[in-house]
Amino acid sequence: MIFEGPFLKMPTSIGNPIQYYLNLSQDLLSVNQLIGKIITLKHIGYSCVNCGKNEKIFRMGFCKKCFFESPYASETIIRPELSKAHLGEEERDLEIEKEIQLQPHIVYLAYTGDVKVGVTRETQVPTRWIDQGATLALPIAKTENRYQAGMIEVALKNHLADKTNYKKMLSEQGEYVDLYEFRNRVKEYIPEDFRLFYLADETIVSLDYPYTVPEKINAFTLDKFPTFSSVLRGIKGQYLCFDDGNVMNVRNHEGYVVQLEIIK
Repeated sequence: MIFEGPFLKMPTSIGNPIQYYLNLSQDLLSVNQLIGKIITLKHIGYSCVNCGKNEKIFRMGFCKKCFFESPYASETIIRPELSKAHLGEEERDLEIEKEIQLQPHIVYLAYTGDVKVGVTRETQVPTRWIDQGATLALPIAKTENRYQAGMIEVALKNHLADKTNYKKMLSEQGEYVDLYEFRNRVKEYIPEDFRLFYLADETIVSLDYPYTVPEKINAFTLDKFPTFSSVLRGIKGQYLCFDDGNVMNVRNHEGYVVQLEIIK
């Protein structure tokens, strides 16, 4: 059976384990049901997530032109502390920036092999944690807009990591880390002007993945291996994990048009 279409971030649903899906050619595939089957991936083109053109993907699923023009790829997507929509200042498209930035945001701690701090829109909980492969997560602040959350994150990342180390995340065995202790420890580092957003009563969220840690981890891309075939062994974060510890980040391949064949 062959499916064709552009890779997009895998949608998920909460479960034990988490359920993953791929949307190719309007066919929604349950990726969990493909575990144990031979999967062949063939890279056949591009489709920019913004303009849809068959242009080489530059970053985040965007062609180069769209990456530097689209409000969905602006610097505030990566660095929320730079947000200015609350001031009425436009970066690329003020109406879209207001839609993204002027809504409640969550500052959280997550365990992805290390304890890290992060920011996400409230509507993206727990999706953001799943995409990062977090096994534990704890909201520690709820702000009114993206700028406020970004300022808290900037203060805390002087004391905690703010990026996921994919090898540590994929090597994580399900250890328990007391995020409550970390929450109590970092409270003093939240700038005084933003302490009113601190959350003291949230509970830790545990997340279970259809994944077993391999003996070794080898990341590959479709740029280097435009045709790849192997048995799917598991899924964690946005990584497809195959035989011999070969792993591919679907999120890093957004906009890549592929043919996916299920062998058996």
